[in-house]
Amino acid sequence: MINSEEFAKRLEKVIDFYGENASSFAEKIGVQRSSISHILSGRNKPSLEFILKVLSAYPEVELYWLLNGKGNFPNIENLESPKNVATP
Repeated sequence: MINSEEFAKRLEKVIDFYGENASSFAEKIGVQRSSISHILSGRNKPSLEFILKVLSAYPEVELYWLLNGKGNFPNIENLESPKNVATP
């Protein structure tokens, strides 16, 4: 079972890592701003749809870490590496 308070802390960590605020984060994952506020305050638990939207928009977030706090964030394997640009 998801601990709402701990989940909210991890969600805040994701939002902060990407330099987002609740509004921009909500827009990026395609949910209402109020949904983010309710989850962060502990009023609501995240739905499966919400979690899948976070994972889709932010592939560096590991599901197991987001749900249980075990694992790594960010997931280094899924971080986009800078593209090497050849100079003439």
